[in-house]
Amino acid sequence: MRLDHQVPGFSAWLPASLAESVSARVSSWAREGTVARIWDKDASVWTGSDESSWLGWLDIVEAQQARIEELQAFGQDIACGEFEHILLLGMGGSSLCPEVLKMTFGKQPGFPDLQVLDSTDPTQIRALDASVDLRKTLCIVSSKSGSTLEPNIFMEYFLSRMRETVGKEQAGSHFVAITDPGSHMQAVAEAAGFRKILFGLKSIGGRYSALSDFGMAPAAAMGLDVNSLLSGAARMAQACKLPADSNPGLVLGAVMGEAALAGCDKMSIVASPAIWDLGAWMEQLVAESTGKLGNGIIPIDLEPPLTAGKYGQDRLFIYIRHADSADPAQDLQVDAVRAAGHAVVQIDLSNTAELGAEFFRWEFATAVAGSVLGIHPFDQPDVEASKIATMSLTSAYEVTGSLPSESPLLKIYGLTFYADCMNAAALEHAGSSALHLMRAHLNRLHGGDYFGLLAYLNMSAENQAKMQRLRRAVLVKTGAATCLGFGPRFLHSTGQAYKGGPNTGVFLQITCDDEADLSVPGRKLSFGAVKAAQARGDLAVLNERGRRALRVHLGPDVSEGLDALVDLVERALLD
Repeated sequence: MRLDHQVPGFSAWLPASLAESVSARVSSWAREGTVARIWDKDASVWTGSDESSWLGWLDIVEAQQARIEELQAFGQDIACGEFEHILLLGMGGSSLCPEVLKMTFGKQPGFPDLQVLDSTDPTQIRALDASVDLRKTLCIVSSKSGSTLEPNIFMEYFLSRMRETVGKEQAGSHFVAITDPGSHMQAVAEAAGFRKILFGLKSIGGRYSALSDFGMAPAAAMGLDVNSLLSGAARMAQACKLPADSNPGLVLGAVMGEAALAGCDKMSIVASPAIWDLGAWMEQLVAESTGKLGNGIIPIDLEPPLTAGKYGQDRLFIYIRHADSADPAQDLQVDAVRAAGHAVVQIDLSNTAELGAEFFRWEFATAVAGSVLGIHPFDQPDVEASKIATMSLTSAYEVTGSLPSESPLLKIYGLTFYADCMNAAALEHAGSSALHLMRAHLNRLHGGDYFGLLAYLNMSAENQAKMQRLRRAVLVKTGAATCLGFGPRFLHSTGQAYKGGPNTGVFLQITCDDEADLSVPGRKLSFGAVKAAQARGDLAVLNERGRRALRVHLGPDVSEGLDALVDLVERALLD
């Protein structure tokens, strides 16, 4: 049935029982004045912990509008003709909004072309380095805490390269830092003579920072109309103060939260071609905010389409439709899904400038969903667990020059398989055949489960295409929701939900030997060692949380290894 509400540009078709739950939730919030309590920064809306310390995003739009001239001046300084390229060096909340803006708006006339680095894969870093002329490149190093490993080693690498290229005296003028006041990165930036230091707010977590300088400063640097983005966000912020059934953030958040409670906890994102990358930002916001304490919403982005009747009943489909680039095939797919009785939300956008409004809508809605689920939507305990596990391994590497040895479960046809004791025991009946081992692992998928591909590989077009083929094979055979994340990027995004959310994931982690490694200047570490440590740390925490996980190592020829793996999975799925 169609959900009754008063939100323009928003439609929801839900099973009758879910529609009733959503309406009841919205009505109870209206009676209890819960929206006003959010704006009053009342932590008891959630768990009564420290949530009130993390609500700076509610007021950031107004604050940014008050300093619009400063942001515009920053953009004009970058457009002076000195730079042709911008490298945004960051992870998670510090990189995903700029990436969405780049993928949506592209290069603007008279402004540098922005590229994002959020991978420790040596091949990917080397390729990005080779694609720009450092003499005409500005590096924006973005890290809220200033202590996150990846942005710091990205900075160390490119600062060293810049000094080699333009000299030590000039190198700092090619760097801008965005970080919280008093961070380690601020001290480094000041000592190195960076061109500018921009500050975040300690009351805004990374995934809620799109409308702060972490998103808007790169937007200004690439020549976007920041005033227009903020104006749209301001209108949405005002709308999120409205009475309950007219409040776009509340209605969406109530649908998300109630759907998850009803078992529709796989949020499948469909976005029009012009805004196709928005899902990458939504993934982090929703997964990191809700996926904890055994609860949460698992976002599914860029999944190949499936015949509508073959989807499980655990889906909530979100269709963000951009009028000028609407894809008729997507329209037909969503119509079919709706006709099959699945829960569907459609948000209609008239132009891409509405992205600013969407950033705020989704931040507010995710906070609402967190309240419905009874969790703290502003912490990320399991992300921290992976960081600690990785740090232990990288610290050992800097002492010994190597990572601890491992014992494989099976090595055959150039593929090496690893599992912890729990997972090995669950798969021991598979015998010594790679085919039987993979089949046994995939047979662990049951109704309501999802399949997660965790690829610590270069995020190249070729590798993405092969991973999507593998993903589609599992989807078509099982009907299970499928996720694809490239590491370490997803560790700062969906990784929280995989470890802290519901234990319904079956994971295949994919690693490789790097054909050519890359040293981190001033350290004994290499980028390849960091990536390997991150993969091991990730798997260790998945294992600690009792997740069904298998790792396959490809060796140095990634293309050949992926071909073999895809073939293996496709054969394992045959009856």
